Parts: sequence; structure tokens; C-alpha cells
Amino acid sequence: MVGETGSIARAADRLNVSSPSISSAITQLEDELGVSLFVRQHAQGMSLTQGGRRVFEQARHVLSGAREIANIAADISGTARGPLAVGCLLTFAQLVLPRLRRGFESDYPDVRIVQKELNQAEILHALQRSEIDIALTYDMDIPTDLNFIGLVRLKPFALLHAGHELAQRASVSISDLSELPMILLDLPISADYFLSLFSAASQQPRIVERTRDMAVMRSMVGNAFGYSISNVRPQSDTSPDGSPLVCVPISGPVRSLRMGLLTTHGSKNSRTVQTFIDFAHDQVRSGAFDAIGGRP
Repeated sequence: MVGETGSIARAADRLNVSSPSISSAITQLEDELGVSLFVRQHAQGMSLTQGGRRVFEQARHVLSGAREIANIAADISGTARGPLAVGCLLTFAQLVLPRLRRGFESDYPDVRIVQKELNQAEILHALQRSEIDIALTYDMDIPTDLNFIGLVRLKPFALLHAGHELAQRASVSISDLSELPMILLDLPISADYFLSLFSAASQQPRIVERTRDMAVMRSMVGNAFGYSISNVRPQSDTSPDGSPLVCVPISGPVRSLRMGLLTTHGSKNSRTVQTFIDFAHDQVRSGAFDAIGGRP
């Protein structure tokens, strides 16, 4: 992970472990191999040495081979088993992934899920490099070498503070919003979708703030810095700092998004991946996604 991010701190954040633990693991590996894997540059992070790049690529092959062995074992045994790396779009990961994971692991205790919260660009990259097996995301800019399996459709809505002039409306239009201050959730590809709602209506948003953090966006809206747009309904009508929020549907011919599962074309050969897909479809049929505004 340090080889991908170029930073121990970023790798620690992705893996949810401490920076000293990662630093110690790197030092131990370098001592065992007898080679220097990274060049440590003050204030510029870390970069792989020539030898480090070779070790890094070989490690990818080893991990990929280990997953393939697990797939073979699952196919022979006729049941889902082994590791499963699941990515999830970070804008709704906290609302969807933990519950989905808990249900799946309860039904299939021989599967060990590793989850990663990523933006859309990172999800596409991770799948194409076989760093994750499957991802829960939106149908945004899906390349032809990946396969999207739709689960539910989510319409956009305006997120407003409770005292906003439009908060009591049954619905609002893009033209109603265009002149008002907007807090843009500025994530790769996701931001393009939000802005496309305005261009499709021949409107221009008045963006006053940008953030990549969903919680920060909600708190800024709750404190009347502006409105924002989302497709997943929050489970609470308050922002993280306790400010009241209101969700108002956006009317008119606005593009909705499909939430679904994204895989490589070859993943259908994995019994564990296919079992996870089947389980997600069962959850949709049981109404597990209804609370976030999802409809088949």
C-alpha cells in the first residue's frame, strides 16, 4: 500500500493501522531481504527503489495467485470461502457496507472480507489492477473492461438546513437551486455527475465551497453555508455537529444513479464473488436498501 500511495500516513489511513506499525513492517522486510525498498524523501513521501518496484510487482502476482487458489478451493468444495476484497464508494460506505458485510459473513463464515472505502476513480483503478475483487458503487464512467450489475436506482435530492427558504417544498428544480450557494462534494467523477445535473438543464451552479468529506459537507449545509446534492438519504436528520437537515427531492428530468456491484469480466469464475452478488440481490429483494431511497 505504501508503494501505491507514496506515503506511510496515507497507507495507514487506507489500511486502518498505525503508521509506526507500517514503518516497522517495512524495516523488518528490508532487513529480511537485505535490500532497500524505498527512498525516503523528507516532506515528499516515499518512492520505490528499482529493487522495490520489482518486489512490489512480484507481491502483486503472489496475492493474485493466492486469491486464485482460494477460488479453486471454493469451486471444489462447492461453497464460498477464502478472502474477498470489497471496495465501496466512500460517499455511502458507512450506510451500506457494514450491514451488508455483517449479513454475508454471518451466512458464509468461511469468507474473510477485507473492505476498502474509495472514490470512484480509485475503485476503477483497484479493480483493473486486481487489488479488490468486487466493488459497491454507482454507474459512473464505467470502462468497457469492467462489468456493472445494477441493484437499486437512486434519484438526486437537495440537502438543506432546516431554516432554508426551500426546506418546506415538496420538491425543487435545478433552476430553483442554480442561484443559491452550493457546497460541492468534490470527489473524482462524483463531482462531474453533480455538475452534469446543471448542464443538462442549461444552468450553472454557484459553488461557494468544496469538500471531499461527506461529513464536513453535511455540517456545512447544517450551518447554513449553502445546500448540497446527494443520492443517498442519510439515516439521521441532523448533521454530524447536531444541526438539523432536510432532504428535498429534485424534480424534472434529472438523471438518477444506479447503485450496484462492479467486477471484472473474469470474476464470474469465482464462486465467492458470485455468492456475494447473489447475496446483494437477496438484500435488495428483502428491502434492505429502501432506507437510503433505493428502488430496483
